[in-house]
Amino acid sequence: MVSCSSQDMQNIGEKKHLLTTISELPQMTQDRMSALHELGIYRVSNLLKHLPTRYETHHGGMTIEAAKTILGDRDSSPELVTIETTIIKVSPGWRRGRKSKLEVAVEDETGRMHINWFNQPWVARALHPDMRIRVHGSLTMHKGFLQMNNPRWEEIDDDEPTATIEGDLRPVYRANEHISSSVIAKLISDVLDDALPEIDDHLTDEMLRELEMPKLADAYAMCHKPEEEAQAKEGRRRIAYDELLLLQLGVMMKRHHRRDTMRAPKLEWNDEIKKRIEARIPFTLTKSQQQVVEEIANDIMTSIPMNRLLQGDVGSGKTVVALHAMLMAVTCGAQAAMMAPTELLAEQHFQTISNLLKGSKVKTALLTSSLSGKDRKKLILKISEGEIDIVVGTHALLTDDVVFSNIAIAITDEQHRFGVQQRALLRNKSDDKHSIPHTLVMTATPIPRTLSLTIFGDLDVSTINGMPPGRSPITTRLVQPAQSNKVYQFMLELIHKGQQGYVVVPLVEETESGLKSAIAHAESLRTGFLQGASVGVVHGRMKSEEREKTMQEFREGQLDVLVATTVIEVGVDISNATMMIIEHADRFGLAQLHQLRGRVGRGTLPGVCALIASPTTEDALLRLETIVETTDGFRIAERDLEIRGPGELFGAKQSGIAPFKVARLPRDFELLRLARRNAVKWIKQDPTLQHSPLLKSRLMHAHGEALGLGDVA
Repeated sequence: MVSCSSQDMQNIGEKKHLLTTISELPQMTQDRMSALHELGIYRVSNLLKHLPTRYETHHGGMTIEAAKTILGDRDSSPELVTIETTIIKVSPGWRRGRKSKLEVAVEDETGRMHINWFNQPWVARALHPDMRIRVHGSLTMHKGFLQMNNPRWEEIDDDEPTATIEGDLRPVYRANEHISSSVIAKLISDVLDDALPEIDDHLTDEMLRELEMPKLADAYAMCHKPEEEAQAKEGRRRIAYDELLLLQLGVMMKRHHRRDTMRAPKLEWNDEIKKRIEARIPFTLTKSQQQVVEEIANDIMTSIPMNRLLQGDVGSGKTVVALHAMLMAVTCGAQAAMMAPTELLAEQHFQTISNLLKGSKVKTALLTSSLSGKDRKKLILKISEGEIDIVVGTHALLTDDVVFSNIAIAITDEQHRFGVQQRALLRNKSDDKHSIPHTLVMTATPIPRTLSLTIFGDLDVSTINGMPPGRSPITTRLVQPAQSNKVYQFMLELIHKGQQGYVVVPLVEETESGLKSAIAHAESLRTGFLQGASVGVVHGRMKSEEREKTMQEFREGQLDVLVATTVIEVGVDISNATMMIIEHADRFGLAQLHQLRGRVGRGTLPGVCALIASPTTEDALLRLETIVETTDGFRIAERDLEIRGPGELFGAKQSGIAPFKVARLPRDFELLRLARRNAVKWIKQDPTLQHSPLLKSRLMHAHGEALGLGDVA
């Protein structure tokens, strides 16, 4: 049984309106309650946080005849009007392409008009003749008849007058099939005056004056009942700032804890060690690579744990820089680990590192879930006794039984696929809870600055600019499916010249979707377009031995073409592979397409990438146009952010961090920078927010679990 303290009871008493469940509200039906639950609304406090998505200029109720005068001689008008009408006739139908159309004839005492709903078949089930409805939308004139297309509507109930704002501004809320925006507006309007005084502010009056922002309660009032749009923007800005501030405080709290209370092995770096490591690398690093190596070296020479993000475009040479970092640990008698998100990528890294260290005394090992029980036990024992210097692996490195003897550097590749908590787990391999290894996080998906301050805000950032010498440019073309035979003919010509290529498809096996699959497409190429060529297949469902055997055959030139799924997205480095064909390219994300394309053009021969697609959505077309226009990963990352928004990019799901509800990036970038500056100052003065209990409580509720703040605060 959970007991409540007198303080808890007092708080509940003080918040009786905010904590009221929506089931207790007047005129609440079961259907409405279910619809609100679908929107994440369970209490009055959730209702208040459900901000309008936009505002409409509202002319108030008018007759059909009066509405005609607004239109005048024009065929259409963007102004929004509300008309109360009675339904005469409901005519469901279909348009071209099997899209639904509902035509409803309505009238009032002054005339008749038509209302059309497109692709909303559920509306037909809700309407019937003689029903009185209120419609709200813009007007058009069609064949001399007044009409509205896809207006918002509600049944007129004399006991429930619609909620309109004083003046002519009306909020529009995110709604669903079972509850309209205007009903939500009425519910909010009814509770607002009682609930607002119960909202406590975690910012002081002095802070608000400095920020030139309203109190939190006033901000919610401005959003729900603005007198003008500028007031709504001011309220929204304050709420967006709070969202950004909470995340920045969490990130800074974590960073301060790491630097202040945690420690890592202090490693050496001098000219002698530098020469010993350089002697192992068969080529000279670029200036940019050398600069990043020095940044890493400066971090590891102190006992403050390094927490650095290494970003660089596809093929910029991050693995070699990571190897430098690991060898810094090995030369000082310590261990290093590198973790990759897939077995194929882990195998690739292990292969690259083993080749570079051939003939040296450095002992390397690969640990993935494919390793058999007996071999795994042997390897884990060697790791724990310090017999292995460098361990490359997958999430298998995160299991409790993997304990290092003396780990000094932990590297995570393609960080955004793991999530913040897993990033933390890889570090905690020591008995001493305050001792952690230096951490380097690598990503080949350049991170827009707006996001590097959010999800990755606790990391220092190093960037490798440019490509290693000798890399060739890649030409990218968008090709319609009808022209695909010409693309494969070109690939065959390259094969006859001794070059190799990839064909990427979205699926492993055939389904009824009509999309090409790796197994079936490889077979059709062997007997069709690429007859006479040696075609292999690789995908994520293969056993690791079988997959590695196929990859080795491709490396050695025994296979001309590799048909693959996105399993080859990162890490595959075969310089003789010069052409890639991506089937159904519109089905892949922008970052994925850029990563895939980066598998070609890795040698001295020019690379070619053909995107076979017939995009049907605007977003898909934008993605493909972007990939054709540029090979610059940083520009592509910014465009991806514009197209998809930050909630999708870098997977808020993978990171575990709740997406922003009000703040919008990159639009609110300046607000983010302001929040970051203020969070830095705040945590410097009060590292665990012990002097700001309300703010700390809200931070822990919002991000405590995702950011792993339990041990910090």
